[in-house]
Amino acid sequence: MAEDIKTKIKNYQTAPFDSRFPNQNQTRNCWQNYLDFHRCEKAKTSKGSNVSMCEWYCRVYKSFCPISWVSARDDWWAEGTFPGKI
Repeated sequence: MAEDIKTKIKNYQTAPFDSRFPNQNQTRNCWQNYLDFHRCEKAKTSKGSNVSMCEWYCRVYKSFCPISWVSARDDWWAEGTFPGKI
């Protein structure tokens, strides 16, 4: 178990620089990657493709977004009250 965690930490990479969001405040980056993840997932599912490509967006938004934001947005998504345009 400890080896598995050490391997994950060793291979962990943070999200790369995104020139669309050059400022320190990364709130919009968090929001955009959350939307991109769900858009990608929706598009791949409708085509019957593998959705594993969308996991990159998931890793990025999870590295930028506070956990409370992610859980709140996931709740909105599950309830069908999500305010974003997917």
